[in-house]
Amino acid sequence: MKILRIFIYMLVASVMFTSCEKDNFEAPKSKLTGRIVYNGEAIGLRSDGVQLELWQHGYDLFNKIPVFVAQDGSFSAEIFDGNYKLTLVRGNGPWAENTDSLDVNVSGSTVIDVPVDPYFIIDNSSFQPAGDMVNATVEISHINTGRDLDRVKIYLGETIIVDDILNVSSAEKLAADVDVDQTISLSANIPQILRNKGYAFARVGVKTVGVAEFVYSQPIRINLN
Repeated sequence: MKILRIFIYMLVASVMFTSCEKDNFEAPKSKLTGRIVYNGEAIGLRSDGVQLELWQHGYDLFNKIPVFVAQDGSFSAEIFDGNYKLTLVRGNGPWAENTDSLDVNVSGSTVIDVPVDPYFIIDNSSFQPAGDMVNATVEISHINTGRDLDRVKIYLGETIIVDDILNVSSAEKLAADVDVDQTISLSANIPQILRNKGYAFARVGVKTVGVAEFVYSQPIRINLN
């Protein structure tokens, strides 16, 4: 019986020691922030639709750290100081694939831009409510000509997070109805839910043939009353 009590005490002490070790584990304090850019300008994306990967050598487990990109093209991650490889995920973005990695030395607050080669970029977009519709004009440029235009879309949403998945109204023009070298006009119906709010967030997206993710303009709030 005495031996059993000693065993239980040792077991409890072991659990408490392990628990203390976990409690004393130091969380990462450094922050890596940056943007996905073309010619120094951030690229509009679907919120958390695009992912980057951080890899760090020199440890027993060589696992990736996923880093999700916000709709304004920015990203951030709290990690430990050290040397990392930052890579784009293949097939996960409206740009030509690039298997090269960026060497990133993280020390405290570290900022980095990740350049990409987009198929299209949106140069200008504007939105104007008119009766039951929101009318948009947009100009796009064909940057990497390795793939063609698929379609151009306008989106209306209740919040600033608006894209091809999160929207309450949208309309599109297929490539056959679009002249890339000319200003493109689009119109979307204003649903009652937005009329009740008196405002909407509007955005334009451009899709490339064979590429899942759109490139977007930055969302703009427009008053409907």
